[in-house]
This record gives sequence, structure tokens and C-alpha cells, in this order.
Amino acid sequence: MDLGLDVSDKELDNIIESQRANQCCVLIYTSGTTGKPKGVMLSHDNITWTASHASKAADVQPADTKQESLVSYLPLSHIAAQIYDLWTSIQWGGLVYFAQPDALKGSLINTLREVCPTSHMGVPRVWEKMMEKIKQEISECGYMKKKLVTWAMAVSLEANQKCMDDEKPFLFSLANSLVLQKLRAELGFSCCQKFFSGAAPIGTETVQFFLGLNIRLYEAYGMSESTGPHFMSGPHTYKLPSCGKVVPGCQYKIINIDSEGTGEICFWGRNIFMGFLNMENETKEALDEDGWLRSGDLGKIDDDDILHFLIITAGGENVPPVPIEDAVKKELPIVSNAMLIGDRRKFLSMLLTLKCCSDMETMEPTEDLSLEAVEFCRQLGSQTTKVSDIVEGKDKEVYQAIQEGIDRVNSTATSNAQRIQKWIILKKDFSVSGGELGPTMKLRRPVVLEKYHNFIEGLYQE
Repeated sequence: MDLGLDVSDKELDNIIESQRANQCCVLIYTSGTTGKPKGVMLSHDNITWTASHASKAADVQPADTKQESLVSYLPLSHIAAQIYDLWTSIQWGGLVYFAQPDALKGSLINTLREVCPTSHMGVPRVWEKMMEKIKQEISECGYMKKKLVTWAMAVSLEANQKCMDDEKPFLFSLANSLVLQKLRAELGFSCCQKFFSGAAPIGTETVQFFLGLNIRLYEAYGMSESTGPHFMSGPHTYKLPSCGKVVPGCQYKIINIDSEGTGEICFWGRNIFMGFLNMENETKEALDEDGWLRSGDLGKIDDDDILHFLIITAGGENVPPVPIEDAVKKELPIVSNAMLIGDRRKFLSMLLTLKCCSDMETMEPTEDLSLEAVEFCRQLGSQTTKVSDIVEGKDKEVYQAIQEGIDRVNSTATSNAQRIQKWIILKKDFSVSGGELGPTMKLRRPVVLEKYHNFIEGLYQE
């Protein structure tokens, strides 16, 4: 703030008057798999239009109707945090509370309890970590309390899946008042009415877990180049697993469509970026002559105009990756990350990482298995406590258990093309510093494909 004291009112007025809607307002840097990062130029119109329309789709209320509040903790260099934390709050007069720098190391929940926000946004990894923490705390409860919490969450999950409106049965109201309200208050969500997930697809298990707490996670899908959300789910556009409907005022089209309606998702609207800074060729590759932004993502639109993601095998079969990855993690509590491989391949394979402890200072994954992973091994009769013991030693019990878990997932596949044929455990969990995760913990699939290219090719050698 002190820097502005040296700027005169006249100079400030001249700067303000010189601004135009189509001029660059912010630069958001995205890192590709190779080469230098690309600066995404977003105009004043991109920002203000998206803040207005996306927030309306999310049912954000202006301050004269309701005082909205949130906790800002994700990196503001990322478009999701900028739009949600800053520009939307400026648009509607929301209160923004800034979390401590160590928010993602454990202090976030203390800030949430203090603030009690009316809405909250998290990336899938944050929601997953929160889920794992709650599960661990439930497992440490006494017998009766554990039974009560399990019963309440089962009632809530069933009620939320059957009744997507507000008309819930009496049993749900009882479970909510006796148990769930207290659990949400412990998380800092006693006043929270809207919960969002963005930056990457979120697993069905995570969504269902929070439905068990009577928390609906509304998913958003977009890019830095589309000023954040282009598709959003909400109370009337909620379907699992999906990214919801296109934001009102935005447009989409699917190109290079196959016989099943799957193709590349393209965006158009006032939210589409100006181009990449000083990178004319890259801009031309991203935008066609009519201004349509090519996402590079494959998907299809269902009969309800809701978007679903897919990958396509060499045999031409469409495969939704997230439900399969989610199923593996659900079957195998020792697994931290599961990434399905199979785009244009003869069969599906999978990269796995194991749950391990993180260095509290650097957040780097360590060699030590997490308590949940150690317990998984103990139940198999394995005394291992380190990732290397499993990977380098080819721990027989653990490898067999993982194969059995994969087999259980494969048994539910609708076709042979959707079965995981091979898998490998990587020596280290994915991390931001390792490059596999972005600043908002989003899995950077292209980076993983490049970084572990040799491992992947080894899976497909005859």
C-alpha cells in the first residue's frame, strides 16, 4: 500500500482513464510439457465478464442481498483463485479472508473455523486430503461414536443421491441435526452453503464421501485461456461424474466427432483470452480463424447438455479415465495417485504412487509410508514402512494385494477395452516440485506422460 503514496491523484486518474476493455489486465502463466511457460493475456473484459456470469451460475449473491465470505488460500497466480477469490468478490462485495502461508500444511482448517465462510473452493487434491483426514479421525473414534457417524453419513449419501432438491426425508433431518451439523462445524463449514471443486476432475469417491456429510461439491471445468470456468455444475445441473453445463453466455462445440459423439471440446465467448504474450504461432495453434479455443480435451455432451470427459484407445473405444482411477483408489487405500494410460494405445495401463508422509517444511513426499499405508501393509502381513521397500524389494504381499484390487476393478468393466492390463508403482509420489502436480495440486497428465515416458513404453513392449 505504501508504494501508492508516491503516485499523485492526477497520475492515477490518467492511468484509470487510459484503460480500455480490450486491453490486457492480467497475465496468467501456464507451463507446457516442453519449452518456456506461456503468458495468457486476459483483458479487462475477460475478467469482469467472467466474474459476473460465472458467479451468477454459482449463485453468488451481491452484498446488499447477502454478505458472502470466503477464505483465500490457493496461489493467486492461478486463474481459479483469482476469479473466485478476488474478481468475483470485488464484483459482488464479498469478504475475503487470507489464510496463513502454511494453509496447505495444516493451518487452513483453523482459519475456516475462525471465519466460517459462506462458500469454499478446493482443488480435488485438497478435498481428497480433507477426506483422508476425516476418515482417519473417524477410525480413531470409539465403537458407538463410529457407528453413529457411519450411520449418519450413509443416510445423508442415500438422501442426497435420491433427492437432489431440498425435500429430504425425516431420517436425514435427524442424522443431520444429531451428527452432520457438528462434523461440518468442525471443518469450519457451519455457515457454508456452496462448495466448489476445480482445476482437475474430481473422483466419484470423494464426491460421494462429502455427500455423506451433506456437502455437494459443484465441479467447474475450464482453462486459463478461458478465464477459468466455462462449464459448471450446480443445484440443477448436478450429475456424477460430470462437469455440469456451459456457463450462460459461453458457447461450446465438439469437433472431430466419432460415431459415439466424442470429440475435442472447443470454447467461444467473451471469456476467451487475447492470446499468448509474444507468442503469435502458439496463439494461432490455440485459436481458429473464428476465435474458437481448442481445449485439447476429449469429451461428449449427454442428452441433458452435461459434459463428460473421455480418452480413446487404439481400438477406438471411448474410456472415461476418472471413474476407473477413482475405483482403483477406493479398492486400494495404499494408493495415492492412479493415472490411467491408454490414449491411442492397444490396451489400458496405469501408473500408481503410494501414500507417504510429506516433509512439513517443503511438502516434498518422503520415503516413509503414511499411517494408512502402513496399516494396509500390516493387514497383509507385511512389516514394510518405506516406499522403496515395496518398489525395489517387490514386496510380494503388497504387489499381490494391488493386483487383486485391480482385478476387482476390472470385474466391473463394461468391456475388455476398459480393463487395466498392466500397472507399475513409481518410486515417488507426485508433487508440485516434481512437476507432476500444478500449483493448485492439479494432475498435469502431459507432464507425467513425458516424465515417465520410458516406464510407460516399457509397459507396452511386446
